[in-house]
Amino acid sequence: MSDTSLVNSPAAAIGAYCISSIVMTLGNKFVLSGKNFNLNCVVLAVQSLSCLAVIHVLKALGFVSFRKYSNADAKKWFPIAALLVAMIYTASKAIQYLSVPVFTIFKNLTIILIAYGEVLWFGGVVTPMIFFSFMLIVLSSVVAAWSDVTASAGQSINWIGYLWMFSNCFSQAAFVLVLRKRIKVLGFKDMDTMFYNNLLSIPILLVVSVLFEDWSPENVLKNFPEENRFSVIMMMVITGLLSVGISYCSGWCVRVTSSTTYSMVGALNKLPIAVFGLLFFDPVITFMKVFSIVLGFSAGLVYSYAKIQQQKQKETTLPK
Repeated sequence: MSDTSLVNSPAAAIGAYCISSIVMTLGNKFVLSGKNFNLNCVVLAVQSLSCLAVIHVLKALGFVSFRKYSNADAKKWFPIAALLVAMIYTASKAIQYLSVPVFTIFKNLTIILIAYGEVLWFGGVVTPMIFFSFMLIVLSSVVAAWSDVTASAGQSINWIGYLWMFSNCFSQAAFVLVLRKRIKVLGFKDMDTMFYNNLLSIPILLVVSVLFEDWSPENVLKNFPEENRFSVIMMMVITGLLSVGISYCSGWCVRVTSSTTYSMVGALNKLPIAVFGLLFFDPVITFMKVFSIVLGFSAGLVYSYAKIQQQKQKETTLPK
């Protein structure tokens, strides 16, 4: 396979996105776990800054190339960066108020929003089998969350958490759909997308941090204690280096596949992490937990088969 065919290969893009997403997720969990770190926007800004530094070094060495900064491109790309920050911020607020299973259930509903957004914007088609795969992946989350939902029966509903969750669903769908449309309009390549996403996200993240995060001396000291301040900063930089892979592979996957496929792959990425959690971190493995994972993988298989059949039908109806 030539370099050109590899860069335009949906299988290669999906595989690279899966690996980078899992590594990035596990890296963030390792960095923040048990450290009571609550300045999330600062972490994201450091990750973007580290990513920018890496790609500039790679460009200087001749390994990559991307277009020079221009105010015109920045103005056109700024809504993408704003939606990216909105997606990340609303997700962090939603998971602050809701349990992880409930968060996952509603997160997967974003796939359906994106699918029908593609119908409106890109002439996409949602076949009954594709819709069935959407229902399966949502059902897998429902099964995993069933015990938690029944355990919380009778308690008051946290409407603030659900408000943030719905905001996250719409902001994520908007980000993925507008990203794909803007890439086509501006002719951005993968490295161009990576450059502008990280560059424009930094000032937005810093403003959001100043406005909404706790910058009191006590909280700053808690986040950066003197005894391990250097290690905390270094781990933030390391996750920033890891973000290079996810930043590049996200744009690559959206470009060569579709917004819906990108979102579905992102949802399925939770499954390997769930398996690792069951094997190494969960002392109790129940039938319902395992069944939810099986349902999730089944959803991916059904979706893949449906897309293959859809592509075959499209090829047979094209004029010869």
